[in-house]
Amino acid sequence: MRFGPHRLSRVCLAVSLGVAVAAAGCARPGAARDPLVLQGAMPIETDALVAALTGPAEQQVQGYTFWAGTLDGYPVVVSKTQKGMTNAAAATAIAIARFHPGAILNQGTAGGHDPALQVKDIVIGTASVNIGAFRTGARGLGEGSDFASWRPMDLIRTEGSAGQDPNAWVMRRFPADGTLLEAAARVKDRYRAGRVVEGVIGSSDMWNSELDRIKRLHDEYGTSVEEMETAAVAQVAGMSQVPFLGIRVLSNNITNAGAYDGQSARACQEFVLEVARAWIARLSAR
Repeated sequence: MRFGPHRLSRVCLAVSLGVAVAAAGCARPGAARDPLVLQGAMPIETDALVAALTGPAEQQVQGYTFWAGTLDGYPVVVSKTQKGMTNAAAATAIAIARFHPGAILNQGTAGGHDPALQVKDIVIGTASVNIGAFRTGARGLGEGSDFASWRPMDLIRTEGSAGQDPNAWVMRRFPADGTLLEAAARVKDRYRAGRVVEGVIGSSDMWNSELDRIKRLHDEYGTSVEEMETAAVAQVAGMSQVPFLGIRVLSNNITNAGAYDGQSARACQEFVLEVARAWIARLSAR
């Protein structure tokens, strides 16, 4: 299903393994009636979003599930991306090629990196980073591992080997879209389950439980939380010039003994629906 008029002369090609998207020019960010895509990895992160849609129609595309409906009369697509960076990037590439969204908002649960944050606090991601792209230090057999010697790698800074090029030993930051950030800021006072703060979302296919590692990620790269999807979605959306924002709720925080709370996922979705409505209202008022 498509929403709105599209006069596209080029075919969007999504390569989802390793995730390169030849979709530049395929999406027209902000065009009237181009749908808003809301993403979550698991049913507990999408159920409330789907329930809020009017007339949701389920679609299965290449193993990924989408629901197309409306929110406040505006076309919205909910995407269950499944867990992890590859799944998130693949589902995003498919969504861009199939639905031509005006914006993408990825949301869900996360683990805390900032000891000042409590379970059910929400982080609006001003930027996201890939905390799974590192070059380890050189250590011999039996010498163990030392995360302090690892260097980040920007995998899209150079076409050559990122591990061999010192210019690529930096942490790439994927900035959020300003209009989506503004929409989130306008409704943050409506969230009652915790605080809403701005911060950096760290993503990888790792579940970090080493406090020294978490502290370094927080201190050096500013991570507020970690999860497994946001940076991958941000990269693909950015390559396709689709406005993007990541929002995450703390479901646990081992830096201050914050125990897991499964209800945090629904609280996040309820806030994200407020953000979506604010973005829709601003677009409709143009």
